[in-house]
Amino acid sequence: MDDVLQIEGLTKTYGAKAALQGVSLAIAHNEYVSLLGPSGSGKTVLLRLIAGFEPPDSGRIWVDGKDISRVLPHDRGIGFVFQNFALFPHLNVYENIAFGLSNRVHAPIADGAELRARVNTMIDLVGLGGFGQRGVHQISGGQRQRVALARTLVTEPRLVLLDEPLGALDANLRMRMRGELRRIRSLLGVTFLHVTGSETEALAMGDRSVVLDNGRIGQFDRPDVIFNQPVSPNVARFLNCYNVFGGVIEGGSFRSGGHVFGFSGPVKPGAETAYVVRQDVILIQAMDAPVGARETGLSATYVTSEYTGAAFMYFFKTDDGHIVEVENHLSHRAAQDLVAGARYRLVWRADAALVYG
Repeated sequence: MDDVLQIEGLTKTYGAKAALQGVSLAIAHNEYVSLLGPSGSGKTVLLRLIAGFEPPDSGRIWVDGKDISRVLPHDRGIGFVFQNFALFPHLNVYENIAFGLSNRVHAPIADGAELRARVNTMIDLVGLGGFGQRGVHQISGGQRQRVALARTLVTEPRLVLLDEPLGALDANLRMRMRGELRRIRSLLGVTFLHVTGSETEALAMGDRSVVLDNGRIGQFDRPDVIFNQPVSPNVARFLNCYNVFGGVIEGGSFRSGGHVFGFSGPVKPGAETAYVVRQDVILIQAMDAPVGARETGLSATYVTSEYTGAAFMYFFKTDDGHIVEVENHLSHRAAQDLVAGARYRLVWRADAALVYG
């Protein structure tokens, strides 16, 4: 599987702030890669450097084996879809999509029949048949997102960069557009690099996912591997589905504050010593409930809960002030009637924990 994009040692600083620190990665042809990280991790900076909107301080970028590190943006053959869509308000849907073909620097299309054929094909592909003459102010947010995508794809780039393309849409529309983006990309065989701050979106969209951590690649793997086996406590935090405890390893146990946790797996190497357990593997039990031989856990005070539709999130506070979150999927367990301020025992299998140190 050959690569459409290769990045080697990409670095970018702004004053004393290092936005990217030696980022290297390779993305294959016909691949959907999601790029996840918290605000300030360098996601958008990386996209802007690949697109050529800003120069790197050091490092190199190749597209299809060609070094484009100092090539102008319009000569890179890369498409870019902005979060705010960046459509021309005075042009209709057809004219917005046609703009890149008729006004590009190299080989602009002047033949009207060819232009119409290519634009109308793209309009149909993104599900906007019959909307060509509509003003962009006359269509919905999801439809504007499709116009922005069509305007980029009609120029036939080998690589498309998407900077939080679903961020301006409401939650229900974001869900529907996930499938549409994957369908369109698959039909055209174009490589997508999709930046998002949503861990759910990153895991759902990418064939592989990159997690950026303070300007460095924290992990680059399949979404299921990242979800089940984060390589560091920081990656686990970014996924927003793990409880992370700091502490020390003592023999076959982990000590965190006044708690001692069991674990059975190997200790993963890392700069931070931490004990990590996923929110949905924790059971809530009465204080006098027996604890199994292969189980471990802690006691904590129940604070509050949050109903999310398919699940309940329960929040507990330990004696040392640590907040523990428990996710109860209603398809697995019934909702629990807990008493605020009461003590409960939180229990999980020792082999469900991940330990770093």
